[in-house]
Amino acid sequence: MLKRKTTLLLASVAMTVALSGCGKADQAVSSGAAQPQADKSAASAKDSKPVELNFYFSGSANVKEMWETLVPQFEKANPGVKVKLVHLPDGQAEGAAIDKVLGAKKAGQKSVDIDLFETGLSNLTKGEKDGVWLKLDQSIIPNVSKVDASYMKDVHELAVPYRASSVVLAYNSKNVPTPPKTADEMYDWIRKHPGKFAYNDPATGGSGSSFVQTVIYNYLPAEAIHTEDKAIMQQWDKGFKLLQDLGPFMYQKGVYPKKNQGTLDILASGEVDMIPAWSDMALESLSKKTLPDTIKLTQIEPAFTGGPSYIAIPAMSEKKEAAEKFINYALTPEAQTVVINKMYGYPGIKWSEMPSDLQKKFESVSKGYRTFTIGSLGDEINKRWQREVAGGN
Repeated sequence: MLKRKTTLLLASVAMTVALSGCGKADQAVSSGAAQPQADKSAASAKDSKPVELNFYFSGSANVKEMWETLVPQFEKANPGVKVKLVHLPDGQAEGAAIDKVLGAKKAGQKSVDIDLFETGLSNLTKGEKDGVWLKLDQSIIPNVSKVDASYMKDVHELAVPYRASSVVLAYNSKNVPTPPKTADEMYDWIRKHPGKFAYNDPATGGSGSSFVQTVIYNYLPAEAIHTEDKAIMQQWDKGFKLLQDLGPFMYQKGVYPKKNQGTLDILASGEVDMIPAWSDMALESLSKKTLPDTIKLTQIEPAFTGGPSYIAIPAMSEKKEAAEKFINYALTPEAQTVVINKMYGYPGIKWSEMPSDLQKKFESVSKGYRTFTIGSLGDEINKRWQREVAGGN
């Protein structure tokens, strides 16, 4: 009996040892199978390259500086994406990029190496009927919800606004303690202060063009600013008559400076006391002290014109998901703060989405503006202005 018990005890110990060995073997096998897989995943992650976006944009040095600030911030938040900035100065980028995208579409190419494209409103209509641009909405870019819906409607959701500016009334508060609040009050002020108001030749800069178009379209129905129908040209007579009547009361009895900067220069020198000016140019000039601190800015009613700069995604881009991430980031209050500080512009998103200190800083010029989508009619206005206003003085 004792022998039998001893035998059973030894068998039990042997089985326990065997089972223990099997457990260790299984554990070793399990560990050995997982370890190569972990090494493989780590190697794969190490070998994978970030997606690189080609971003075409134009503009002056401050636009380039702004993107050079924003892109590293985006890349830090999105380590799987890199952005290659393609900056073509002096407006060359827009024409070159559009031609490239349209050419690729017409040639039947399946892809194009432009993944992001900054442009103004007018260029987005090119290629729209051919589906050149990707439709952008909240379903793929959540922060579109922060954008004024009217701006998205203007471009049929083919791009998103990331910054904006408008034409405002700039005046010397030393000599103009109470500025005009309406367009009619501004016209009265011009008549009562001969030679102290100026706007630039509308063909040479947007602030002068805005003044002229505002005079003309204030006589038309509100929806007229959104049509390119040439039939509306028959309704311009009242506006041009007012422009002619105001001519003798302008700077030097009808001298129209060249470019936006031309009017800013004579405002800074004290030759005039009031001009229409781009908000971003005026704010930057005030910040850099090239305009005296007596110069103040305000918006009138009905407002002057203005508009956003947009970012679009070519539909043939093979990196749409990464491009959408970039645009979504550009619409965050963090990114928009950089836009404001670098560009002195308005945010692409609603002011209510921005920090309260920035809202207060820009309250004098952030009262809104009108976006004129009249297309080639703007050129027709300039031609007639040259004949009947500049040529008539």
